[in-house]
Amino acid sequence: MLTTLSVANYRSAKQLTLPLARLNVITGANGSGKSNVYRALRLLAETAQGGVINALAREGGLGSTFWAGPERLSAAVRRGELPVQGGPRSSPMRLRLGFAGEDYGYAIALGLPIPDETAFRLDPEIKHEAIWAGSYCRPASLLVERTGAVVRLRADKRWEVASQHLPLHDSLFSELGSLRGSPEILQVREAIRSWRFYDHFRTDSDAPARQPQLGTRTPVLHHDGRDLAAALQTIREIGDGAALDAAISDAFPGSHLGIDFQSGSRFALLFHQHGLLRPLSGAELSDGTLRYLLLTAALLTPRPPTLMVLNEPETSLHPDLLPALARLIIACSAHTQIWVVSHASRLIAALEQARDCNRIVLDKDFGETLVVGQGRLDEPSWHWPD
Repeated sequence: MLTTLSVANYRSAKQLTLPLARLNVITGANGSGKSNVYRALRLLAETAQGGVINALAREGGLGSTFWAGPERLSAAVRRGELPVQGGPRSSPMRLRLGFAGEDYGYAIALGLPIPDETAFRLDPEIKHEAIWAGSYCRPASLLVERTGAVVRLRADKRWEVASQHLPLHDSLFSELGSLRGSPEILQVREAIRSWRFYDHFRTDSDAPARQPQLGTRTPVLHHDGRDLAAALQTIREIGDGAALDAAISDAFPGSHLGIDFQSGSRFALLFHQHGLLRPLSGAELSDGTLRYLLLTAALLTPRPPTLMVLNEPETSLHPDLLPALARLIIACSAHTQIWVVSHASRLIAALEQARDCNRIVLDKDFGETLVVGQGRLDEPSWHWPD
């Protein structure tokens, strides 16, 4: 389980360190930075897939994602006595992302290349990476450290150089085959790769989830929900079918779900609703009903990830469905760390009924995203390794 997330110089997150629990609710007003925190976590996930550079390119390049405010804001500026002004920087600009867990922590720093050394002046380079043991980075806990092209591994009480030619656009995780002797790299990479993000379920009339699809065993729902019927049938056969029935009954009393096996190869949804003489097909379901089924299939996966992130799951849902969704999320947080990014007050209030719900409210001050009520003594301990 992650215990801390830290982001620096990424859009509105000048320096943001969040404490994490088993169930986390990220909320705040529009424009407070919820989406930036979500996108920062997705960028961290891209490091394990070797796609962080391309992901930044899709956001407009590293320069457009940097914190746009001054390096420092004096107390006089915050009081309104002086205007906001920039000045010479005291250190190179770096986008920093990192997390700490119960066993390991990881951090990465990205920056722009030296202009005279390459024609690709806007392509970000990985300046530093580190993996450490435990929930706090300190020199004695470092296990792997990469500075530029050089990678060092800790061997007992000394350091060994594992590589001197790591490409500056490739993460440690991309060069795992050449970095032998460090099982920590593999363990952290696989943990990050297990993270799942759900935020783009299609529910329009042409959505794949509404159409019959080729049925194969599907323990993990696709991020766009295209294999919904197969995922629900997989839950029935190798997952918790009773929990699936309970989730449907909780949201739609008197209803139950069926799967139509067309010619034995294509699966289609059948929704039996109380009072109707025939089941509804996927094409007939409302957007809210379909989205609830998609969220149910994602949460009740027979292969739980270490982390699951739901971005605005309340979209298209009737307010009366939100308490049932909250109860399902709370139940699933017993075996999966869950993030919910939301501004739906009824969903948030229902989730807060969980004993260990960690509500994080974001706000902006001078364009900087901050945690409401978090003072210096409340902020988790965090130290960037470089």
